[in-house]
Amino acid sequence: MVLRGQGPVVAVVALGGALGACARYGAALLWPTPHGAFPWATLVVNVAGCAVIGVFMVLISDVWAAHRLVRPFFGTGVLGGFTTFSTYAVDIQQLLDAHEPGTALGYLALTPLGAVSAVWCTAAVTRRLISGRRR
Repeated sequence: MVLRGQGPVVAVVALGGALGACARYGAALLWPTPHGAFPWATLVVNVAGCAVIGVFMVLISDVWAAHRLVRPFFGTGVLGGFTTFSTYAVDIQQLLDAHEPGTALGYLALTPLGAVSAVWCTAAVTRRLISGRRR
């Protein structure tokens, strides 16, 4: 069976996902988005989570050999649960329903641009910092 031995991986992804989703929910409670307003909390959560992904992937790929459950727990679980592209899609629909097509379009473009830029920039900076420490 293909899934044999995958129980620990599934368990740590689920645990990490629950922790990440709780953190995201907490951010939404602390920074609620009024109806028809730009969803800053979701944007910041997604960009910040992607920035952490950039750092994390460099660290576990280039710096230290992580335990086999670290990546599924933190990368897939915690950060996957924290970042929320499903809420991003719902936010766009809610902006359209609130007759805010310009805001929806701006948000539609800004979120993936910010997320990809955050991963790229933090990965590049982390690699540069690491290479500077190795000299």
